[in-house]
Amino acid sequence: MSAESTPRREVVTGEPRRVRPLPRYRTQSEIDEQTALGGAYVRSLMRSQLRAGLTAFGALAAVVATLPLAFEALHSDAVVWAVLGFAAYPPLTLLAWWYVRRAERNESDFARLVEGRPAP
Repeated sequence: MSAESTPRREVVTGEPRRVRPLPRYRTQSEIDEQTALGGAYVRSLMRSQLRAGLTAFGALAAVVATLPLAFEALHSDAVVWAVLGFAAYPPLTLLAWWYVRRAERNESDFARLVEGRPAP
């Protein structure tokens, strides 16, 4: 092989060309500027929060609505007071815990969407 048949290597010493990155928080600016897309994002958050609240309220209403029937079937004042004084609190605490957890998850999902982070 001769020296002329090998390709000649050239070294480029100029500045590398970069593609201009897209704005990182486009979603956040959509919300701040109150565009239609930003409004859709906020409505989605509000809808998910409303769904969590209505679910918790429905569960609470179902429990409260059945208590008078259970008290009428028991015919015992001591049991009624025991249920109202002690047995009602664990389900209410669990319901409140579930609601707070769900609301925080909705908000973290929304924040992840706004910041452009991938889903875990």
